Amino acid sequence: MRSAFFCIVLLGGALLASCSTILNNLPGVYSIPIQQGNIVNQTMIDQLRPNMTERQVLYILGSPMLVDTFHQKRWNYLYSNQPSGEDRQQKRVSILFNEANQVSGIQGDFKPSSTPVVKSSEETTVDVPKRDIERTMWQKITGLFGFDDIDDAPRKDPDSKPVDSGSQIKTPL
Repeated sequence: MRSAFFCIVLLGGALLASCSTILNNLPGVYSIPIQQGNIVNQTMIDQLRPNMTERQVLYILGSPMLVDTFHQKRWNYLYSNQPSGEDRQQKRVSILFNEANQVSGIQGDFKPSSTPVVKSSEETTVDVPKRDIERTMWQKITGLFGFDDIDDAPRKDPDSKPVDSGSQIKTPL
């Protein structure tokens, strides 16, 4: 009885393992390519320069995938991608820092370029001329209802002296 139960469990496990293999290799079945790790490309590596700070590297490459406990001054970036049905592509880059927390070396599948990288800006600047209007639309609308910002009270002359409260005439009620 025990050996029959063991054979059924073993056969069931083999069938489950073969189902995933069969389903993944069926023709016409779409499988989503899942990228794992930090996406690192050559243009990102070209932006790195010696003596960059850790913060600048974080801005360019993002946070590292692995930080070794024994080597805190080495950040490892791993990138793995397997498009549907193709071979797995895996890239690795290690950024080394010196005692002043500045980049001292780069190891891995990418090599930095020696020419400086100039990123072109896609933003444009437009100079808008000052509007030559006495009142804005909001002031016109609120003025229709009597809530305009124009103060009807007479304005004080900045050169006039403040009035002393003791010299005012008080009238009894």
